[in-house]
Amino acid sequence: MSYDRQWVADAINIIEADFNRSADTHLIRLDLPSLNGIGLYLKDESTHPSGSLKHRLARSLFLYSLCNGWISKDTPVIEASSGSTAVSEAYFARLLGLRFIAVMPKSTSQQKIDQIAFYGGESHLVDHSGQIYAQSQRLARELGGHYMDQFTYAERATDWRGNNNIAESIFEQLKREPHPVPRWIVVGAGTGGTSSTIGRYIRYGQILGMGCELCVADPENSVFYDAYETGKCDITGEKASRVEGIGRPRVEPSFNPNVVDHMIRVPDAGSFAALQYLEKHMGRRCGGSTGTNLIATLSLISQMKKAGETGSVVTLLCDGGDRYRDTYYNPEWIAKQGLDLAPWHAALEAFDKTGTFDMPMDCCTNH
Repeated sequence: MSYDRQWVADAINIIEADFNRSADTHLIRLDLPSLNGIGLYLKDESTHPSGSLKHRLARSLFLYSLCNGWISKDTPVIEASSGSTAVSEAYFARLLGLRFIAVMPKSTSQQKIDQIAFYGGESHLVDHSGQIYAQSQRLARELGGHYMDQFTYAERATDWRGNNNIAESIFEQLKREPHPVPRWIVVGAGTGGTSSTIGRYIRYGQILGMGCELCVADPENSVFYDAYETGKCDITGEKASRVEGIGRPRVEPSFNPNVVDHMIRVPDAGSFAALQYLEKHMGRRCGGSTGTNLIATLSLISQMKKAGETGSVVTLLCDGGDRYRDTYYNPEWIAKQGLDLAPWHAALEAFDKTGTFDMPMDCCTNH
């Protein structure tokens, strides 16, 4: 690959100029009926130009690749993704005039595939999520391109010490709130990049001594929780996560369990019921990973209330619900998955009345 220094310098400037035009994302306080002394905040990542939390990651991955000399003029960029990272990377590839190919499972929502195409990207679909890695490597070899490999580089491409990363932004926006240091920050894990960034920042900023902890919510069919529980990072799973963007059938290199203080496994029925709960209380639709985050968050809030604690809890609104009209917001799709949302609706209604949230299923273990 020929390395054009001027082109790389111009490409970095284009990405930085795009960042300079972008405002920070909002931190929304969600006033639920029974919080009583506990502040619940959602970091709304859906307002990024490409529509999700993965916009931050895509920007970092492009800058990391450019500065490492992996991308130059006319380099095709290939990525393995469940959709949202690919949408954001297609956005940046278009800014730089580069060909972009997303390798994704066939189960990826049509809305995400359409968004990738809108930004000029191509979609290469495979039968199972476990096939995305090898297919991405093959395409990169055959095309003389660069495999971005978010699952390896997510935790190292982002500056976890600051530079307006998501952790620094959260703490800056909480400064004038009644409880400026949150008791919990709750995130899901897809690559593990966000949890690594926030977990490291908590330690680096000496916030750990102030009582702030990081909780990772993990959906069904994901092995992150099992790896955390057992300490084994060679665990693999057979099924793909229904919650696009989080949960993986293998422990990704960017997932760092050592910076995680707590994990909660969330059944998919709970994640999807939480989306309807959020629509009721926020007047808007969110993506599936936000539902997973909320179930874990309400569980922690319930524990705080039982212990007589006050404080604040922050979680992520990762993307909007328009990307999932055919799945999470489609009753026929929910029925085909064999999911019963009714017990979860009842548990969420009970939380509004009592401030106590009890997961309906015995399998919802946490550590």
